[in-house]
Amino acid sequence: MPYVKIEVTREGVTREQKQTLIKGVTDLITDVLNKDPQLTHVVIQEIELDDWGFAGEQVSVLREKGITAEKK
Repeated sequence: MPYVKIEVTREGVTREQKQTLIKGVTDLITDVLNKDPQLTHVVIQEIELDDWGFAGEQVSVLREKGITAEKK
């Protein structure tokens, strides 16, 4: 019974994006590990910007500085 946890910052991930992530991860686990998709669990947890940090800064502060994780 695979369990996959995806953590993202709370910045407007839509319901449709979450569904795409859940479906994509489930399909990947099925294809790569030959696991039953009916027994594959995917959890998406959204983390507040103040509760996530890297490089010694809270993400909320980094966003205020214009630093994002968006692909350019």
